[in-house]
Amino acid sequence: MQVYIVNAYNIHDFETYKKYPPLVAPLLVKYGAKILAMDMHPKAFEGIAKTMNVIIEFPSEEAVDKFYNDPAYQSIIGLRQRSTSNTTMIMLHSFGKK
Repeated sequence: MQVYIVNAYNIHDFETYKKYPPLVAPLLVKYGAKILAMDMHPKAFEGIAKTMNVIIEFPSEEAVDKFYNDPAYQSIIGLRQRSTSNTTMIMLHSFGKK
């Protein structure tokens, strides 16, 4: 069953961060993920929008776990962590399906 990763964070070091997307993209493909939405200038109806906001669809929880724990991802995760702050990363199941 498909699951969705919702990731939002503030980018404070764009020079370091710009190295991250080209390295993570092939890993998303490897695990069957699809970026459904991504916006650096979202419209906030409540609260304060973060710099980066993305929704990624994965084919299963297992695919998310394998992606996140892949040694290749673990070797680049520091780029995102060092260049961003106020991160929220959550996994959602399809409505009514868990």
